[in-house]
Amino acid sequence: MSPVSQPSVSRVDPLSAHDNDRPAEGESPEAVAAAFTVEDAHVDLRRYRFEEWLALVLFWGLAGTVFLQFFTRYALNDSAGWTEEIARYLLIATVFIGATIGVRKNSHVQVDFLFHILPSAFKRPLALLVDCVRILFLGYCTVLTWKLIDRIGSSRMSVVDLPMGIVYAFVLLGFGLMTLRALQGALRDHRRGAGVLEKPELLDAENP
Repeated sequence: MSPVSQPSVSRVDPLSAHDNDRPAEGESPEAVAAAFTVEDAHVDLRRYRFEEWLALVLFWGLAGTVFLQFFTRYALNDSAGWTEEIARYLLIATVFIGATIGVRKNSHVQVDFLFHILPSAFKRPLALLVDCVRILFLGYCTVLTWKLIDRIGSSRMSVVDLPMGIVYAFVLLGFGLMTLRALQGALRDHRRGAGVLEKPELLDAENP
């Protein structure tokens, strides 16, 4: 009986597995540095809309106000009374402007239970109904906010002698932008024949 030959197993040194990625000996320092150069990904600022830049400014204004309140209270032991009120109003403005980004990107909480059980023929009409109700609701909130500014917009803030209409103006702008973005999203879904509620994978594919 001939002996059974054992398969040969080659051993790879883990320290030399990436020798091909290492620069050769004797290379110039520039070549060595080039071998480890990492290029940053291209940043396209054109993908950001008006509401994102405005929300960024409001957010850092809020952060600066809160920091000033903390500093004057604990470092100077003399808290600036106006910082609490202004921080509260900046938070309101940031929320309503930031909500516009969620409407444009369809990232708000959505209940899609019916879209999992309904036949395909009913999904598009139901999605269209949802878009119409959302546009009407946001548009109605815009009108109500406008009327609210007309009635009490001239009233003054509690600590800072500024009109409350400034705060409500950001709420009005937020609702107005949300209405516009909801309308644009409904038209986009109508052109492509499906929305995020019908096809959740579109949320990852789109970059509005």
